[in-house]
Amino acid sequence: MHLEIVTPDEKVFEGETKLVQLPGVKGSFEILNNHSPIISTLKKGKIKITDNENSTQYFEITGGVVEMQNNKIIVLAETK
Repeated sequence: MHLEIVTPDEKVFEGETKLVQLPGVKGSFEILNNHSPIISTLKKGKIKITDNENSTQYFEITGGVVEMQNNKIIVLAETK
């Protein structure tokens, strides 16, 4: 699935992933391939990304919104 993480200043990540873990306002959750459509607010925490080669990356955010639809995830995030 395709992921974009965008902040007010720049696009900090764009690429193919197999797992995205997000700090939701009501608790952490994961999105996998073929997840049903979702829109959720995010709180301060780390976004964990696992790509198709099993490499893991983390991005610190202070809040934001995520939308997942048709295997495309867009995160509009606030950073420090």
